[in-house]
Amino acid sequence: MDVNFVNPFLKSLLNVLSTMAQLELKPGKPGLKKDEVARGDVSGLIGMVGPQTKGSLSISFDKGLAIEIMRRMLGEAPDSINEEVTDMVGEITNMVTGGAKRLLAEEGYDFNMATPVVVSGPSHTITHKTEGPKVLIPFSSLHGNATIEICFENT
Repeated sequence: MDVNFVNPFLKSLLNVLSTMAQLELKPGKPGLKKDEVARGDVSGLIGMVGPQTKGSLSISFDKGLAIEIMRRMLGEAPDSINEEVTDMVGEITNMVTGGAKRLLAEEGYDFNMATPVVVSGPSHTITHKTEGPKVLIPFSSLHGNATIEICFENT
């Protein structure tokens, strides 16, 4: 998978969290994901289809990080991952994908976005419906970790 295709998603995640939650994430070393187990407690998954490619993106957050983002964005800090937290993760997934879509449009890529699906719970799974490699990029913060998974065909 082309790094020029992956970078807009990373930039968009960092931008969304720094702008909306005044939170800085530190990127880790990218790798390939070989299983379907999520690397967090709550995950947003969104599909994308366009003339050149199709794929999906997921963003998983540790419980502590998700709750801290909620506290910073909305002033609420629930004790557990509830419906408001899952709604927020879905909206962050949407904002990150929208930001990446704008950046990729400048490079000639065009795609439509589906509605995000949010899954939570210990050891939940994420199934990418495309036949490409699953690139996994971990992020760390003082409040927990986040992980982006990107899976695209023909990039």
